[in-house]
Amino acid sequence: MPTSPPTPPRVADLFQEPRRENCPWCGSGNLRTRARAAALRPRDPGRFVVDECRECRHAFQNPRLTAEGLAFHQLDFFAGRLEDFAERSLTARAARRRRLAAARTVLPVTAEPESWLDVGTGHARFPETAKELFPYTSFDGLDPTPRVEQALREERVEEAHIGDLTDPWVLARLRSRYDVVSMFHHLEQAPNPRAELRAALAVLRPGGHLLIELADPRCAFAALLGGWWLPYGRPRLLHLLPMANLCAELKTRGCEILTTDRRAPHTPCDLSAALTIALARSPLRKAAAPLIATASALDHALAPLLRRTRFSNAYRILARKAEQPA
Repeated sequence: MPTSPPTPPRVADLFQEPRRENCPWCGSGNLRTRARAAALRPRDPGRFVVDECRECRHAFQNPRLTAEGLAFHQLDFFAGRLEDFAERSLTARAARRRRLAAARTVLPVTAEPESWLDVGTGHARFPETAKELFPYTSFDGLDPTPRVEQALREERVEEAHIGDLTDPWVLARLRSRYDVVSMFHHLEQAPNPRAELRAALAVLRPGGHLLIELADPRCAFAALLGGWWLPYGRPRLLHLLPMANLCAELKTRGCEILTTDRRAPHTPCDLSAALTIALARSPLRKAAAPLIATASALDHALAPLLRRTRFSNAYRILARKAEQPA
């Protein structure tokens, strides 16, 4: 008797791992769904669900994208779609000021570091700007894409490394080489944030400094906008770590928390990004451009007030690695 051919897997099944029933940070099974977001384009597969652990408040994509799914949505990122909305919400001058402010965080603790690695550097705009404050520092860049090689050719970094920080081959080459390691909105994209932190500390010299900036899942906009909040609607963001969790993890690894900041990292884009996400599948999205521009103006007008409240959408941590292993 002839057998029917096997049913091919759905595209969504190829792009998403099985749903997990416990928190990847603390292991608790006490989860709740915070947001559901559809793919931005009708032809893109799947829906994205963000769950939150009721015990530790860690938020994470569940089910998580597979490596194939991440690669697929990486194409949208390079095509300049919604993934870089936050960056595009700032003028070139404002983006430069933000980068300078982030680099200035390190000035009180180390006036002239010898070497600095920017992880997830992309086109290395941060090292390029930070050189204005640290002209004698050697800036290197690490990124999983060839963008960092272009940055090397354009002399924004002195060494370009392609790959992941947790890759044993990459880690062996970079171990204990740096006085400062920076990660700007990088940990959210790491499949294993704890492993990424371990690797970052491994490439730091004893007494070196780790500068981290992340989206804040405790932001009031997350609850207000749900699936229309930008970090929830970005498929490449796998984990959203509350500041308390990250600080506790760093302390466990023997680090000293030097500064925390919820004000300066705030990016004025929540309302305009939410409107863009809401209209992404609508035939009226092009006609709504003036409405989105108005929302963007409101984002910027409210920013001085919002960054002083729970509506601030990001935070920054500066930590010092122990002089001796913990």
